[in-house]
Amino acid sequence: MNKETSEPGHEQSMIDALEENYKHILGFVPDRIHSRITLGVKTAPEMTEGVERLRAQLLEPEALDLKTSQLMAFGMLLMNLSQAAENHAVAALRAGASVAELQAVAGIAFVFRGIPAINLSGDAIAGALKKIEALNKAG
Repeated sequence: MNKETSEPGHEQSMIDALEENYKHILGFVPDRIHSRITLGVKTAPEMTEGVERLRAQLLEPEALDLKTSQLMAFGMLLMNLSQAAENHAVAALRAGASVAELQAVAGIAFVFRGIPAINLSGDAIAGALKKIEALNKAG
């Protein structure tokens, strides 16, 4: 890392810039993401910036609207039994998805992954609704 990127002020501005996409889509930065970006900026800033740029490009393709891509991400994460499904449910709701649409995606995940996916969907959707409520109260 060069001297310019190792300065605390520069590091913080890079962290803020990389976290902006999460704030825009989710309304907040998940703790896990903040930790990964903060560590990455301090240890591998070029890689971290590249990963975030590619992630944003792939999760926001021109061919799909944000609601559709976030519903897809929600379903894929249910298939992987990933707790990150909750954050993508938040993003889908903020992009205009309904709870019925999230439930429909959960049903599709159930067909291919079974009870564990549908169980996770209940927690993920309930958690997403709580986060949306908290965001609405805060702002």
